Parts: sequence; C-alpha cells; structure tokens
Amino acid sequence: MRIAIQLFAGLLTLGLLGAAPALAHHGWSEYDSNRPVILSGTITEVSYTYPHATIKLDVAGKNWLAVLAPPSRMSMRDVSSSDLKAGMPANVEGFPKRDDAAEMRAERITLGGKLYELR
Repeated sequence: MRIAIQLFAGLLTLGLLGAAPALAHHGWSEYDSNRPVILSGTITEVSYTYPHATIKLDVAGKNWLAVLAPPSRMSMRDVSSSDLKAGMPANVEGFPKRDDAAEMRAERITLGGKLYELR
C-alpha cells in the first residue's frame, strides 16, 4: 500500500510539473486585437528569454513594454538576440494590453529598415 501511495504521489507531482508551463502562459486574450498600435521609438532594454522575448521602448518619453515572440520563433524569423540592442531605433506594430496602457503584444518589428513578422 505504501508503494502505491508513493507511486501516486510521484505521478501527481510529474503531472503538476508538466502542466506548470501551460498554466504560466497567459495567452493573447489580454490584448485588444481591435485596436492596432504602431510605435516608433528607441529600445531601452532587451530580454531574450522564455516564454517571450520583450523589449522596453521609449516613445516620446513614454516607456512601453513590447512582448515579442518566444526566442525560438524569433530565431526562425531571423531575429537573434544580437539584433535587439538598447539604444537602437525600432518600429513595433501590435495590440495594447487591455488593462495596461503601456504594454503591447508585438506582431511585427522593424529593425534597421527590415520588417520582421513575429506571428
């Protein structure tokens, strides 16, 4: 009986650990796809990590957080971590977060005159 309980507890733990990434991902419903936003500014900060790469963008004195694609998708779209640097200009197109006027989900980014689709 004790072995069965330990086995059940182990399987339960593995199941919960496997579900954690799915629970942590918020999905895109938090963003208003009916209100497209186009921003032009200067990158002030870069995070090229999972679950999504992000940049902070200074747009006329207002700081925006742009949530980009996951690093694996960024790489597939030919955007490496070295392509995103603080101090460089960027144009970002996407959708604002419903409850945070300074955050957006990026669909496209233009760096150095080259447009990258992030979807």
